[in-house]
This record gives sequence, C-alpha cells and structure tokens, in this order.
Amino acid sequence: MATFLYNLSILLLRVLYYLAGLFNAKAEAFNNGRRNFFSRFAAALRANSQPLVWIHCASLGEFEQGRPVIEKLKEEFPDYKILLTFFSPSGYEVRKNYPKTDYVFYLPWDTKINAVRFLDISKPKLVLFVKYEFWYHYTKQIRERNIPLLSISSIFRPDQFFFKTAGNFYRSILKNFVHFFVQNDESVRLLKSIGLTNVTRAGDTRFDRVNQLVKQGEEVPVARKFKGTDKLMVIGSCWAEDLEVLIPFINENYFHLKFIIAPHEITESFMSNFEKAVNAKTIRYSKATENLNDYHVLMIDNIGMLGKLYRYGEFAFVGGAFGKGLHNILEAACYGIPIFFGNKNYHKFQEAVDLINRGGAFEVADYHDLKTKYEMINLPQNFLLACEVTRLYVEENLGATEKITAYCRNLLKA
Repeated sequence: MATFLYNLSILLLRVLYYLAGLFNAKAEAFNNGRRNFFSRFAAALRANSQPLVWIHCASLGEFEQGRPVIEKLKEEFPDYKILLTFFSPSGYEVRKNYPKTDYVFYLPWDTKINAVRFLDISKPKLVLFVKYEFWYHYTKQIRERNIPLLSISSIFRPDQFFFKTAGNFYRSILKNFVHFFVQNDESVRLLKSIGLTNVTRAGDTRFDRVNQLVKQGEEVPVARKFKGTDKLMVIGSCWAEDLEVLIPFINENYFHLKFIIAPHEITESFMSNFEKAVNAKTIRYSKATENLNDYHVLMIDNIGMLGKLYRYGEFAFVGGAFGKGLHNILEAACYGIPIFFGNKNYHKFQEAVDLINRGGAFEVADYHDLKTKYEMINLPQNFLLACEVTRLYVEENLGATEKITAYCRNLLKA
C-alpha cells in the first residue's frame, strides 16, 4: 500500500508540474528538460567505455555542497566519467555547462521503469546523493545492483517522516544507502535511533568550498576602490522583505558606514525602487567608473560576484530569512566577520544556529533590533570577539570533503 501511495504521489506531482508549465517559466523548463530524456541520455552515453560516478543534487544549493567532492574525484580519478543530475531547473540551467563533469542532465521522475532504464544506460560504479535526496525507486534499484550509494552533507531533523511511528516506508529508503556523511551530531543520533549505524559526522562540504575561494583571494578592484579606508557592510542576496529593515538602517548610517548590496534577483524595478528609497548616494557596479569616494552605496548588477565581495566588509547582512529561507552565510563567515540576518526562517541552517549560539551571527526582527545589535557589536572588544568566533567556527568545520573522498577512494580502488 505504501508503495502504491508513493507512486500515486509521483503521478500527481507530474500532473501538477505539467499544468504549472503552462503558466510558469521554471515549471516549463522543468518539463522541457525531461522530454525525450532517454533518447538524449542514451545518445550522450553510448560511446562511453570508461567507468562512471553519478552525483545527484536537487538544486543549486546542493550542487555547491557536492562540488568540492566532484572536483576532488575528478582530480584523483581522471579515468572516471562524472555524471551530474539535477531535479530542479534552478540547478540545471545554471550548471548545465559545468566543466568538471562529463554529462549533466535532469533526473527523470522516480518510477521503477525510469530507474531501471537510467541505470541500464549509465551503469555507475558509485552513486552520491547530496543532502535531502531520498528517492524510493532509484535507491532500491541501486541497492539491488550492488552499487555503493552514499548520502553526503545530509542533515536530519526529528520531524521528518523517517523518524515517525508510521515511517517504515521512508526508513526502507534509507536502508538502501551504504553510508551517510552527515552535517551534525543530531543527525548521527537520529539515524542510530532507527538502527542505522553506517554514519559518519563529516560536516558540511561547503566550508571547504568557500575556504578554497578565500585562499584564491581574487580581487574586485571596483569594490576595493569603493571601500577605500571606510568601514563597510556587504548585503548579500537581498530580497524586498530585507529592505524594510535595511533602508532605514542605511539612511541612518551611510555617513560613517559604506554599503555594497547584491540583490537576490537583479531586476530594474528592485534596483530603481531601492535607489529612490535611500538617501545615500548610490552607484551601480556597471557604471562605477567615476570617483567612487563620492558614493555611499555600490549596487551589484551582475551575477556571480557576491562570494568575492565579503572580503571587503567589516560586517555582513545576508538576505532571505524574512522570506523563503536564509541564503548562504558561509561565504561571509570564511572572512571572519559578524553576520546579521532576519529572524523568521533561519532555523534549518545549522551554521546560522551555531554562529548565533557562539556570538558570531545575529538574527534581527526589525530595523530597531538591527540598530541595537549593530551598535553593540560595533564596540571594538565585541567586534574583535565576534570576528574571532566566526573565523574559528569555519576552521573547526573544514575537512568534510576529504572524509567523503577517502571513503570513495577506497570504493573506487577496490
């Protein structure tokens, strides 16, 4: 019965996505990416005679967690082909030309027929699912073929179906994995509570990724010139909800604190509305050719630069937590600076909870709360302590990639 209900839910989701594709661009991309899938998939892999590792990510965030492992495996096992799949168009469309993989595709819907055909064509020697990906038919077929299946950078919570009294079906999915590399101690405890001891607390591979970017030390000359000798706050992945808190804060502080703001989505309406709302003199990155000393706010109107910008900040504000969910704070944390974010939707992000508890990050409810906490952390002794806490937290959590790669290394050499 449980399998029947699962298959029915997959069918209903397919119908919903089809209908949504008639009105929504992302849903249309999701559907288009799966049309004539197996003919394209078979054609792409037909000539391959080399062994293959398959890595699956739900979306772009999970890709960033899988990326350090992908690159390490490609470096150590150049004779292996890498197949990367995504469930979501937000991952696939951005990374479909990722050069460290040999094949990039959407993952077909989780049905028995699809799982069998997918594995018949790809014939992977090793499979890695990143974080939250637990598909019944794919994992079952992988286990039945005796292919090692790992879950990496995964994180578990007590409210998930796996740990409910009626969760036998979902627990059966977990039993198809040969090992779990989880982010925290609670995940270890939860898995062991249902009899799964094949688990290692490895941490989050994103720490290794962002630390690598810090070591590369790539400069952004415009940002360096804009900062000069002034204190600066970098506002990353900013949503409209964040602006309700940030605009009055900028208007009060721009005389002694500069701001770099990177919108979550770069639209003319967002940028023009922001420019009208702030009293501070603002310039967009694409037009930053004048004397930047005259400006208080630099607005980033391009994609892919944010991770390089936190190096110029004494403070960071990371957006999203007033809405769908907090964006990546590790890029800021790797530079050892205090981090602010909204107080509504950050609890599922382990690094945010950890840094709040340690005193390196601060959730804010509104403008007045941000003002109070900023003034407190701006005191020299508090600022230095928060920077040290954040820096040490990152250092303590490095190494997840090597732990996972070492396990893969043993499997592939065997």
